[in-house]
Amino acid sequence: MSHEERSPLERLKAIMARLRDPERGCEWDREQTFETIAPYTIEEAYEVADACARGDLIDLKDELGDLLLQVVFHSRMAEEAGAFSFDEVATAISDKMERRHPHIFGDAPEGGHHLWEVIKAQERTAKAESGALAGVARGLPALLRAEKLQKRAARVGFDWPDATGPRAKIDEELEEVSTARDQDRAEEVGDLLFAVVNWARHLGIDAEAALRNANMKFERRFAAMEKAAGGSIAGRELADQEELWLAAKRAERGH
Repeated sequence: MSHEERSPLERLKAIMARLRDPERGCEWDREQTFETIAPYTIEEAYEVADACARGDLIDLKDELGDLLLQVVFHSRMAEEAGAFSFDEVATAISDKMERRHPHIFGDAPEGGHHLWEVIKAQERTAKAESGALAGVARGLPALLRAEKLQKRAARVGFDWPDATGPRAKIDEELEEVSTARDQDRAEEVGDLLFAVVNWARHLGIDAEAALRNANMKFERRFAAMEKAAGGSIAGRELADQEELWLAAKRAERGH
């Protein structure tokens, strides 16, 4: 079958099969495993999010392709191991989407987020995943996973009634970081970050997205500092660097 006769997806699957061919494939692709490819999968997902944040639809098309390649890559390795194929992956997610939208694909009178969560809980029970926190992937970014754990706990009533509780907890954790022994300080900083995520959640703020935006803002302002300094701030006094930072901050705010 020629390239013209194959669907784009079938062509991509064939390319991956060739790359993984034990004799004629690419040396690098043949050596990869689920574990070695996973970091690339996470990176590509973040690059998709970055393209969305920038509103760059041309870049988004490319990044979605890169992410799709990751799914095809994992599926190909699984097929080689006799576990499952790409088609089975697509079938499984199709079944899941129909199952979780019974008000669209079934006879449920109404849907919504509550019904989605009820069905997810039933699925976890069927998988013998016990406990309110079961199933929160450990490979998630730490801030995102903290928020998901907190939301799960909140569903069974383990939560502050409003934002004042987590805000006070931040002060408590700050004090514990300040007074901690060197060997305990990393743990206390972790508790502090967890408390900040909790406060953000109560304020209706996505902590992961907020920090991502803060990173981008830092990059913009630091680049403006370097431009104002003629290319580098290395070797300048800290007070001079601070003035450059404040100037970049004022310029970004338009005053």
